[in-house]
Amino acid sequence: MPSKFYHLLFILLFSFFILSCDANLDIKPSQEIDEGTALDNDANIKRVLVGAYANLRKSDLWGGRLLLYSEMLGANNEVRWTGSFTQPREMLNKSLLTNNTFVTDTWTVANATINITNNILEAIPKVNEIDQDKVKGEALFIRAVVYFELVKLFSQPYIAGNTSVNPGVPLILSPSRGEENNGIVERYPVEDIYKQIIDDLTVAEQILPDTNGVFASSYTASAMLSRVFLQMGDFASARDAANRSINLALSLDKKLMSNYADAFNNESDSQEDIFTIQVNSQDSENAMHLFYSTPEFGGRDGDVSILNSHLDLYEAGDDRLQLFQERAGALRTDKWRDPNRNVKIIRLAELYLTRAEANFREGTSLGATPLEDLNRIRRRVSLPEKSSITIENILKERKLELAHEGHILHDIKRTQGFVIDNNNPALKYAFDDPKLVFPIPEREILANSKLIQNPGY
Repeated sequence: MPSKFYHLLFILLFSFFILSCDANLDIKPSQEIDEGTALDNDANIKRVLVGAYANLRKSDLWGGRLLLYSEMLGANNEVRWTGSFTQPREMLNKSLLTNNTFVTDTWTVANATINITNNILEAIPKVNEIDQDKVKGEALFIRAVVYFELVKLFSQPYIAGNTSVNPGVPLILSPSRGEENNGIVERYPVEDIYKQIIDDLTVAEQILPDTNGVFASSYTASAMLSRVFLQMGDFASARDAANRSINLALSLDKKLMSNYADAFNNESDSQEDIFTIQVNSQDSENAMHLFYSTPEFGGRDGDVSILNSHLDLYEAGDDRLQLFQERAGALRTDKWRDPNRNVKIIRLAELYLTRAEANFREGTSLGATPLEDLNRIRRRVSLPEKSSITIENILKERKLELAHEGHILHDIKRTQGFVIDNNNPALKYAFDDPKLVFPIPEREILANSKLIQNPGY
């Protein structure tokens, strides 16, 4: 071909390369998102607060994927991903790429949600005085739980190494608007992130109302505090927070459902629910149903299957076994069977198990003895009561009671356990293995020169 053609081709390719580089250079950090609505009056601020909840309920966060991530990274050769999406398969196979779109979307939506709450908190004086505590408490609750999910996934576990040195995530406590701070922020130590989470939830528990419809309430905040303290290994504080949440919830007619299966697939919150993400036919986003259910119930093709190695952990006669059914050629859990059902975030059963474990480790009996709390969980599923227990009994009961609800990875990490590789059972990943930590998304590394990537990526 004529040399002029090659010269022209070179110019075009070079121009494309330059434009691509410029596009990368123009990427803005994910938290660089305007609040969208002028926060100049009570009504607008409350609308933006609803928007923060809407972000929280997206599939990228508590709408399902955060639960799925834990189950895939902590699969332990007990569940398998058979779906066509590569993103969860990378998690299952411990082969995550820095451009995994599920990971990137979760980081982006999480930081956008934090920014919304920061805007609300700055505008609290403009809220009607009678509602200021409630609005502030809800914003603090949302900010805290989002930071908690981020630090669990993108950082080393709290109990691993030096929390004053281990990098957490960027800690942003004021609104990011336009060029105001450019969104160029560094990762704060894990210790700082947990301190902020505890501070936010502590204030939220104190100022939120006892009841608040489907939104965050005082006992919701104390329940989350118990989960945070448990992750940190602060068992006395986890015990106290769980006990406060249990006592207030019981006073408001919360209770364990008498039939285990009745705790799931409800059209509205059950008496056992402490906090859920609301799902209905108009707002039907529930990634756990999408991936765990099967076509006859409106799911995909049954992307997540349960292996016999998991079923073998249950005792004969355990009612929880009734929730495993063979559909679409494999075993499925019916916890996520039906469409348009709420995503379970915190159930009362979790709080009893947290109180049992924390009391046992502390040698105390606040609220109930560990044996009493464990046996109330066993009675509900038709298992014989134990006369004595060990910490292993409590942890196993917790694993089976909360199976497939997004707890497994974080419980493995806090108890310094390990994950068995799904493809090579002889291979085990320690609780602090870098492969059990998400990479900082490639997009964020390109946009923010201060962000340091996690080891192994």
